[in-house]
Amino acid sequence: MPSKLYVGNLAYSVSNNDLEELFSQAGQVQSVAVITDKFSGQSKGFAFVEMATAEEASKAIETLNDADLKGRNIKVAEAKPRESGFGGGGGGGNRRGGGDSRGGGRGNRW
Repeated sequence: MPSKLYVGNLAYSVSNNDLEELFSQAGQVQSVAVITDKFSGQSKGFAFVEMATAEEASKAIETLNDADLKGRNIKVAEAKPRESGFGGGGGGGNRRGGGDSRGGGRGNRW
């Protein structure tokens, strides 16, 4: 059963290959994904690494958390499961009773 890890505090120059090479010291790496901005392509400073087993993931956390990679002490932890795509947000709401927010003389149209 693969185990996904969160890797934070990355230098912007860190590549997927850099992480694969580093994490292979702890075991078999299934996948690596450095997260980038979708418009600029710039790294966001974190990544996800998937190890082949939970034991290898634990070893990676123990041995690589706070390790130096390109001048930064990286943070390695178990990745939290993604929330569903429809949560969060809040806000919005119904603007009954306000009318025109500029106060242009319109009354409540509801």
